Amino acid sequence: MRTALVTGGTTGIGAAICAALQTDGIRVVATYSGHDARAASFSEATGVPSFRWDVSDHAACAAGVAQVEAAIGPVDILINNAGITRDSSLLKMTEEAWKRVLAVDLDSCFNMVQAVVGGMKARRWGRIVSVASVNGQTGQFGQTNYAAAKAGILGFTKALALEVARDGVTVNAVAPGYTDTDMVAAVAPEIMKTIVARIPVGRLARPEEIARCVAFLVAEDAGFITGSTLSVNGGQAMI
Repeated sequence: MRTALVTGGTTGIGAAICAALQTDGIRVVATYSGHDARAASFSEATGVPSFRWDVSDHAACAAGVAQVEAAIGPVDILINNAGITRDSSLLKMTEEAWKRVLAVDLDSCFNMVQAVVGGMKARRWGRIVSVASVNGQTGQFGQTNYAAAKAGILGFTKALALEVARDGVTVNAVAPGYTDTDMVAAVAPEIMKTIVARIPVGRLARPEEIARCVAFLVAEDAGFITGSTLSVNGGQAMI
């Protein structure tokens, strides 16, 4: 049985990814960075063990993966899903807001991959999928930090795919459009109305729809797909 580690896996898209992978017979582990009670409830309801660490901290990622592998076994599948937003126009954006979003959304991919990819290469099999965003493909007003981080994931994915392709490890990205999660629910209703109006299918994505795309990319028979970005945005941006 393959083992998957999903960062930010106890809520939203991450929780849906955990459920989809479980359905496909994969052993799943989730990480989270806060809200212990919510993570405990998630684990109790799903049977998915949850481990707490800050994915923007390189040493914490190395230690956390070692803890997971000691308790569960080697990580065969990594889903870089953890992410945050700190929106404002560039002129008003604080340095802390810029650095924190880049650290959690992009640096975490480096931190987590470096902790697991050596084992994947040694075992000659691995799947890495990072969750980007339509806004990393098109840009979005008030999100220079978030768009930069998510666009960075796309370049990271292509370069890493070239490095590990001959070792049986695939590296891909999923770029969701606006999805019905707590993060999107925090957007002001008047702004959300204009966003939905620009989505050809006329609605937000469901987390489960994004999760099925991730499950497709990590499947045993998806080994010829690497360096790709799967856009799942309801036609909002046809990249």
